[in-house]
Amino acid sequence: MSDIERVGVVGCGLMGAGIAEVCARADLPVTVVERDAEAARAGLRRITRSLDRAAAHGKLSAERREAASALITVVDQMEALHDHDLVIEAVAEDEGLKLDVFTRLDALVTGERTLLATNTSSIPVIRLAAATGRPDRVVGVHFFNPVPVLRLVELVPSLLTSPTTAARAENFVTTALGKEVVRTRDKAGFVVNALLVPYLLAAIRMVESGSSTVEDIDRGMVLGCAHPLGPLALADLIGLDTTRAIAESLYAEFREPQYSPPPLLSRMVEAGLLGRKSGQGFHAYDSRPEREGVTPGRRR
Repeated sequence: MSDIERVGVVGCGLMGAGIAEVCARADLPVTVVERDAEAARAGLRRITRSLDRAAAHGKLSAERREAASALITVVDQMEALHDHDLVIEAVAEDEGLKLDVFTRLDALVTGERTLLATNTSSIPVIRLAAATGRPDRVVGVHFFNPVPVLRLVELVPSLLTSPTTAARAENFVTTALGKEVVRTRDKAGFVVNALLVPYLLAAIRMVESGSSTVEDIDRGMVLGCAHPLGPLALADLIGLDTTRAIAESLYAEFREPQYSPPPLLSRMVEAGLLGRKSGQGFHAYDSRPEREGVTPGRRR
């Protein structure tokens, strides 16, 4: 059994909403914090739509859907997290924004055994832990999108994370949420993104150089390698802004050319062509999904 009974999540974009949903579906009360009341309402709508889809597709009974929904509270005050057992930061992949969240959480969360976790996909955990007075209780728990579907979580202890913190976080992920864990050292990109992002960037460079078309690159990897999505469609799903942010973090850490964001990727982000979230990336999408939620104190 996990000793985590109340979970807090900071940020209710795609990742934060997904994390909140899987916690509620595991019968855990969840408090989600957003920047303001409008963003909180948008975040709650995002979670509700996902629960509705799960029920409509027979993955969740009507009773379980209602029970999960009743366990989720979305607010616009971080003070609401002061007595939770675990608080997971799930804001945008921006180091300054994440540092601000951890500084605020350190001042607000009073529990002597409370764990602070980050869902960062690329930023070294120790940098975030150093913003607190309790680095031994800070750990990386990196979920994958869509969180309710994908079973993997990367567990990332920093050099200062205590063995007890790592064990409690792993027990929560495996026992309470029923997900699979891979442990990784605290290096930018961890396991999955350190392998995945150079592949995505290579596909973008192929488009940039005119080696092949977007459609043929994606079809080649789907039909030739049995990937469920081609690399450019996957980059659109992740978000081209997030893809660039991860690449920048990897390049800053390792200074290896394969991690450097291609100019085409940067130009697309600057143009607002972010993939599915904006309705246009390497592929066009029929409708523009609701913009990801914003987080306390800063816009995404």
